[in-house]
Parts: sequence; structure tokens; C-alpha cells
Amino acid sequence: MPASDVRFENWRSRREQRLARQGRLRSVTTPHGKRAWYAADELLVADDLVGHAQDTLAADGHDRSQVGEDEVVGGVRRLKVAGLDAPGTVRRVRQRLAQLRPGSTTDDQTVGVNHVFLSAPIYQGGPFGPPVPAVAAALPGQRPTPDQPPVVVIDTGLWTDSPIAAACEQPSDRETETDVDRDGVLDGDVGHANFIAGVILANTTRARVSVVKVLDTFGVCDEAKLAVALTRLPADTRIVNLSLGGFTVDDRPPVILRWAMRRALAGRDRVVVAAAGNDGNVADPFWPAAFTGTGDAWSAQVAAVAAHDGDKLCEWSNTGPWVSMLAPGQDVTSTYIHHDEFASGWATWSGTSFAAPVVAAAIAEELGRGGSATAALARVRARADEAGPDHQIRLP
Repeated sequence: MPASDVRFENWRSRREQRLARQGRLRSVTTPHGKRAWYAADELLVADDLVGHAQDTLAADGHDRSQVGEDEVVGGVRRLKVAGLDAPGTVRRVRQRLAQLRPGSTTDDQTVGVNHVFLSAPIYQGGPFGPPVPAVAAALPGQRPTPDQPPVVVIDTGLWTDSPIAAACEQPSDRETETDVDRDGVLDGDVGHANFIAGVILANTTRARVSVVKVLDTFGVCDEAKLAVALTRLPADTRIVNLSLGGFTVDDRPPVILRWAMRRALAGRDRVVVAAAGNDGNVADPFWPAAFTGTGDAWSAQVAAVAAHDGDKLCEWSNTGPWVSMLAPGQDVTSTYIHHDEFASGWATWSGTSFAAPVVAAAIAEELGRGGSATAALARVRARADEAGPDHQIRLP
């Protein structure tokens, strides 16, 4: 086996071990063979449906006194109970609501499992795998100014020992650990946010970039944590980059994430750029990118970005009718962290994670010339459409 394949297999194995060690996680296989992860023993429920969920749990034999409850964010509660069949309970709560509220749809039934989402660098197939050291390059020297469009990268924390000087929202969004599991190897998603921020800043001088931490150093977060981040964005945020995502247990939109996306976008001049994922998948929708195809009133404010290799769609990139455009995502070089293995602080990496910020930068560039964020996204999308049937955004 080539050394690059061995390196990749070791990296993928470590992420799988990381997920397996988190006893709170479970997964199911989608109809097309992909894994949808969720938190065991947890339900996410809109405030007005908590009573119905509690009644369903009681009917299933769960003692009410054993059901834990906490607030995720205003309007959403988390119910915890040991031994819960979370997907089955969600189905039964929805069936109960359908009986009690004739004519209601799943859009009205805001109850779901707490899905787990992963960052979207390439983590399966091919010689790409984890980042590799690169020769230092240069970022544009212009410093961010208050009048530049704010771009928020919701991702890992930002490592401050890095070539990048992007701001953090608050100290809790900084990251210092590089080997959480103490196995002597860099954790799989160390520097992920640094890399994304560098891609944005390399492609526009019109963005004021900040980072909000939701992913751990292995690129893992749950739906509840992502929902909190989306509903607490600074009011002036115009562009949000989400280089993360996953599949759902029923192929439907994740309901609490949908609720949070609506809160973040509806009635606001704001857009979300989301990575399409790296599973080589053409059948299962990958969320949140696939919200482009749900028909929600705010769906046009979402861009789903797949990756091209400079010529064609990367074989490992997800795609489907919900994908908005393609951007460079293979062998991208950007800012990383200063480390013994990365003396320059720069790396080369591949994935739709790094195609998405190219589009975020293109939108910021358009927005910097005036107009609204939604209009800027529309112009970038039109430019991709003009490029031909593959809808490719290319670097200048």
C-alpha cells in the first residue's frame, strides 16, 4: 500500500475510534450505505411540543422522574433518558402529533434526534487524507476594517500560533490543544478553521473574518451546538461559512437545524455557504448544504458547494440537484498552524471544506462593491451558471 494510503487509513481510523469512544453516539446506515450519526438517549424538542414528547416517553415505559431536561437555546429543549430509542421515539411523537393535529406536516413537528455533524475535509478515499506541509505563501496585506462585510466561520476553534491574524469572537473560540487524546499524533481537524479563514483572505481583501467554535479537534459537533451558534450570530453577520455537515437518520432535513437556519436567515440580509461533503455521494442529501433544495422561504440564501479539481467534479465530492456550484477543492494550500510537523505554518489539504470558503470570498468580494448579501450570492451563482453545466467557480 502506498505511504499516502497508509497515512490516510491511519487518519480515518483515528476519527472512527474517536467517534466510537464517545459512548453517547450511535449511527444508522442510510439507504445508500452512508452513516448518519446521532446522540444516543437524547431528543431535541420545540418548547411547545415538550409535553407531547413527555407523554410519548411515558407511554413507552419511561418513568417521567428519570427524564432529564435542559434548554438548548430559547425555544428548544433537550430531553435525556437512558436506554432511549431516539429515532423510534421521534417517529412515535410525530405520529401522535399527526393524530392530535390533523393536517400538520413534519414542518410543524419540531422534534428530532440530536444529529452529529462532521467537518468536511476529505476523509475517505484516494491519496489526499490529512493535511501535508506546504511552502509558506503570502496573504494580502490589507487589514480588516469595520466597513468590510463580516464573514463568520463556524468551525473548529482558531489556533493563534498561526500565520493568520483573523479575530475570534471571544476567548472561548480559540483553540490550544493539538493532541487531545494524547496519542502523539496531531488530532484530525487541528487547524481546520485556520485553513478556511486563510482561503477566504487569500481570495478577497473585502472580508472581516471571525471564527466561532463548535467542532472539536476531530471535527465533531452535534446539532444542538450548531443550532446555538447559528442563533447567536452577531447581528451584522452577512456571510456564514459552514464547512461541516452530515446525513440524517431518515433522509429528511434535521428539524432543529432547520429551525435554527430559519432563525438565522429569514428576514435578514445574510447568506450561508455550506460544504457539500466528501462521500462521493449522489443520492443522500448532505445537511446543511442540502437546504438549498427544501423549498423553504430562505433556501435561496444558502449555497451548497461541491469541489472540482481544476477540470471536473472531484470523484470524492458529494453532488446532487441541491448543489449550487463547484469551486476548487483539491490540493488547496492555505494557512495552518505552526508546529514541529508544519514549520512554515502552511499546509496543503483537500475537501469541500475548502471549496466553500472560495465561494464565501467571492460573495464578500461582490458585497464589498455594494448591495445586499443575497444579491451578491445571486450574482456569484449567475456567474457559475454562465460557466456551463458544471457550474464551476474558478480562481482568477
